[in-house]
Amino acid sequence: MKKTTLAVMAAGDGSRYGRGIRQMDPLGPGGEPLLAYSVYDALEAGFDKVVFIIQKKVDAEFRERIGSRIAAEAEVAYAYQEIDELPAGFSVPPGRRKPWGTGQAVLAAADVLTEPFAVINADDYYGKEGFRMLHDDLVRDEKTDGAEPVSVVAFALEHTLSDNGSVTRGILSFDENGLVTGIHETKNLIRTEDGAAVMSDEGILPVRTDCLVSMNMWGFRPTVLEPLADGFRKFLADPGEDAGHAEYLLPDFVDGMLKRKQAAVHVLRSNDEWFGVTYREDRETVRDMLSGLTEKGVYGTPLFPVNKL
Repeated sequence: MKKTTLAVMAAGDGSRYGRGIRQMDPLGPGGEPLLAYSVYDALEAGFDKVVFIIQKKVDAEFRERIGSRIAAEAEVAYAYQEIDELPAGFSVPPGRRKPWGTGQAVLAAADVLTEPFAVINADDYYGKEGFRMLHDDLVRDEKTDGAEPVSVVAFALEHTLSDNGSVTRGILSFDENGLVTGIHETKNLIRTEDGAAVMSDEGILPVRTDCLVSMNMWGFRPTVLEPLADGFRKFLADPGEDAGHAEYLLPDFVDGMLKRKQAAVHVLRSNDEWFGVTYREDRETVRDMLSGLTEKGVYGTPLFPVNKL
């Protein structure tokens, strides 16, 4: 069977989270960070290798608190997403304070992403079903008539909203045959009494809660890295008016590939419950959810070792 890799994007500063590094926040009953549960589920599903994409400033602490535990279970590699790690000919614009988004995060790990790989956020809990579907999708032979094969685990929007503030989600659009035609990165989504809405300059606009959204749980092959790098260079050459804050995002990259007929996206719908730590106020909810899953026997304490399928 093909070897598969899980890439965990854990380099964000989490400005909305407050003090502390949310990727290492001890939220589980045994002090585990949220990302440890995703790694556990991925290894249980059959993934062989884990790549942590972090910032250099947290390297020693991250390895000691998290990486060393995972290394006892699987092959572990590290990559570093830094604001000044740019292609030749580009430099950081004045006032820029943070890295360049999820597209740059994956490119930072390009040297160690040599197998079919999944990409996830460190601060989201996705559930077990998504990892099983994604692993099985990555190991099968993909025939897409020359288009880049991409997989996305999708959740119903109503299951991905925060009670503590607005969120950003990639809303999927489909044609009459059920094929993905676009991924619209939508900011300022909020939960309302009637369901969900977008806060915009035009006011609060209702959104269907049953629409499917991307939570940055992707499946790629290494062949995606070349067009991803080419897209990053084009983005840097014209980042828009707000070069100090613009981000090169995976949903936007995949959406562009779809519009150019260069990608074929396979949607894997998960019925698991998502939760995450966008805001510091989310911590207690996440702790309660993880405690509940542990009490039900879904996870043990301590979390590792993994009971692989």
